[in-house]
Amino acid sequence: MNRGNIWIHVGIAVVLVVMAAVVGQIDRWRTILKSPAVNVTRTIPKPVTEVRTQSREPEVLVKFRPGVTLAEIKRLAGLNHDQVDDEIESVKGLTFIDDLDNADAATVAEQYRRMNDIVEYSEVNGQVSLDDPKDSFIAHNLVQRKTDFELPDDPQFEQQWAHNNTGADGGKAGADIRSLEAWKVTHGSDKIVVAVLDTGIDYTHIDLRSNMWLRPDNVPQYVDDELGAFNDEHGYNGTDKLDDPMDDNGHGTHCAGIIGAEGDNNEGIAGINWHVQIMPLKFLGKGGFGTTADAIKAINYAIDRKEHGVNIRVINASWGSTTKSDALEDVIRAAGDAGILFVAAAGNDGSNNDKRPHYPSNYDLPNVISVAALDRTDTLTSFSNFGVKTVHIAAPGKDILSTWLGDDYRDASGTSMAAPQVSGVAALILSKEPNLSVEKLKAKILKSVDKIDSLNGKVATGGRISAAKAVGE
Repeated sequence: MNRGNIWIHVGIAVVLVVMAAVVGQIDRWRTILKSPAVNVTRTIPKPVTEVRTQSREPEVLVKFRPGVTLAEIKRLAGLNHDQVDDEIESVKGLTFIDDLDNADAATVAEQYRRMNDIVEYSEVNGQVSLDDPKDSFIAHNLVQRKTDFELPDDPQFEQQWAHNNTGADGGKAGADIRSLEAWKVTHGSDKIVVAVLDTGIDYTHIDLRSNMWLRPDNVPQYVDDELGAFNDEHGYNGTDKLDDPMDDNGHGTHCAGIIGAEGDNNEGIAGINWHVQIMPLKFLGKGGFGTTADAIKAINYAIDRKEHGVNIRVINASWGSTTKSDALEDVIRAAGDAGILFVAAAGNDGSNNDKRPHYPSNYDLPNVISVAALDRTDTLTSFSNFGVKTVHIAAPGKDILSTWLGDDYRDASGTSMAAPQVSGVAALILSKEPNLSVEKLKAKILKSVDKIDSLNGKVATGGRISAAKAVGE
C-alpha cells in the first residue's frame, strides 16, 4: 500500500471513531432517561460538601421537550452532579437546575443545550433590576384648574398632576389621564386583584392597607413541590424563606399607590382605583436586584393562585434588562393563558426598543403591554425608551407622587411610574367589565388613548392612556 492510500485510510478511520463517539453519547443520554435502573458512575472533580440553602440561586433554566418526566430530569441532573431546584408547573418541562461543582454557569447551560434531542432550550439565570432615573423631589406651586368634577378629599391630590393637570410647575393643563371623568363612572372594585411584581409592598401603609390583598380562608396555603410551603397570607416573597412580602426598598410601594391608594379617605393621595386588591409579588431585594428565576417563580405563584380562585387579572412589571429569556417569555405567556394581563415598563435608557430590545416589555405576546413615560407637558421624557413597533402606549411617568415606606409619600420618575398608570386603568375597566378576555382588555386599553402629535413614530398607538375613554365616559 503506498503512503497516499495509508493516509486516506487513516482519515476514514478517524471519522468513523468520531461518529461512533457522538452516537454513543446520544445513546448514553437516552439510556439515562429511559432505563429503570442506571449503573453509571461519574468522576467528580473534587468533593463537594455544600448544603443547599433556600437562598441558593439556580445556575441554569432548562426546558425539556415533551415526554421527559420530572423523575427522568432529576436522574439526569444527579448523574451530572447537579440537582433540580424547582419545576415551574405553569410551563411544561421548564426546570431550574443547580450545578454542585461550582462550574461556570455558561458552561453548564451549554452542556444541557447540547442535549438537543431532549432539551428545547437552556439558558443562564440572568440578573434583572430596577433601572429608573434618580428620584426627583420638587416643590409644587398649586394652580387651581376650573373643573366641573368633584375632587376627592385626599390632602395631596392637587399635587397628582397625572390625575388632574392644572398647568402648575410648567405643566400643560389637561395633559393627564382624565381620572376625574373616569371616576364619574367607576372608582374600581375590590373584586379585581392587581399583582405588583417588584420589591414588595408596605402593606401596612395607611393609604394602602384597606386595598391590600389578603389570602381568603377558602384559598389553600401555597405549596411548591420543590420549595415547600409558603406563608402567603399577604402575598409572595421569593427572595428568602421569611415569606413576608414587606417592601424594604420603596419602589414596589410607590407603584402600588399609583394603582390603588385609597381615594377620598382624607389621607395622602388617591390611586387610580379607590377600591381594588393589590397583591405583592416580591422578587427584587433591598437593592432593587433580582434574578430571572425569581421573577418566573413569582409569576408561577400568581398563576397558581389564579387557578385556586384568586381573581388576579393584571401583573405590573416596572423593571427589566436587555437580556432575552425564553423561560421568562414562556411563563408570561402562561399567565396570559390563565387570563392575566402583563403590563411592563419600556425602560429608561432613552433608546429605541425596536433596535435595542428591552425585556420583558419587548416580548411579542398577546397579554403584554409596553409603556413609555410622559412629563407634565405631554412630552416623551428624555429617559423613556420608545419604539413604534414595540412600545404600545404612553402614560405620565415624571414627578409622580405616590406612597412610600413608613406612611410616607414621594415623587419619583421613570417608566416604572408610567406602567402602573396603565395597570390601574386596566383594573378600572375590569371593575365595569369583569369578564373581558385578556385580548379584549388589551385591545380596549390600546384604543383608549388621547392622540399626541409628538408620539407619532414613537409609540404604536401614538397616544397617552385615557381612563375616561377606557371606561366609556
